[in-house]
Amino acid sequence: MAAARKGEMVPRPPKKIEYEIRFATADAQKGWRDLVTTIRNPMTGTWDFLTRTPLSATPTNYRLKGEFGVVERGGTTHERWQHKSNRETREGSGSRMRAMSRLV
Repeated sequence: MAAARKGEMVPRPPKKIEYEIRFATADAQKGWRDLVTTIRNPMTGTWDFLTRTPLSATPTNYRLKGEFGVVERGGTTHERWQHKSNRETREGSGSRMRAMSRLV
């Protein structure tokens, strides 16, 4: 383990029942970073939702349909879901975030 540097952030450890969020592409990472920069507080709620209950169908979290409904990664097929943060929903923003999660 590398030595810690002064002022380095302490990562939040996931609970065993939580999901882990991983970026599938560099564009996804940039999109997440941009959303956190512009709507930080709603994105913390998004993080909590996606790590705890990513497969719960709600008006703001739902399966994508048609050709966008599945993606294959490493030989495994995954359902694709879309989640809108609370602020995006209230303001009717067109920006959307897709995330794939897997159980830790």
